[in-house]
Amino acid sequence: GEDEFGDVGSEGAVEELECTCDVGGGSAFGTRGLVAMVSCPKTMNTHCKKCRQHNTHKVSQYKAGQASLVAQGKRRYDRKQRGFGGQTKPIFHKKAKVTKKTTLRLTCGECKSVWQRCIGRTKSFTLGTAAGKTNKGEALQY
Repeated sequence: GEDEFGDVGSEGAVEELECTCDVGGGSAFGTRGLVAMVSCPKTMNTHCKKCRQHNTHKVSQYKAGQASLVAQGKRRYDRKQRGFGGQTKPIFHKKAKVTKKTTLRLTCGECKSVWQRCIGRTKSFTLGTAAGKTNKGEALQY
């Protein structure tokens, strides 16, 4: 049957795709499809905005930093939580997504400038190895 986008096909189909060094800004992965397994090289040749040319970039996976205790929203929340009255703001429980969007952190080899590139949702993500292949004794990376 047709889905909400007017496409005809199986719903929830998962495709396997091996990422090579030509990872685009999300276009290589489609705008809607979930990719089962992605492996990216530790270095890739891509355009640097600061150098205005293609250079070798070091690739790492983006990870959010620790939340600050002095941010305005946190201070406001802590102030509201003080005293009697229990929980004052709603706590989100209805989690719908099973994956998070993977973001690559690209560091230019020449000028050391850092860029971020989102590659979308993936079930598993590895850096530096071929998709589906793990070396003996190597820990899985997500």
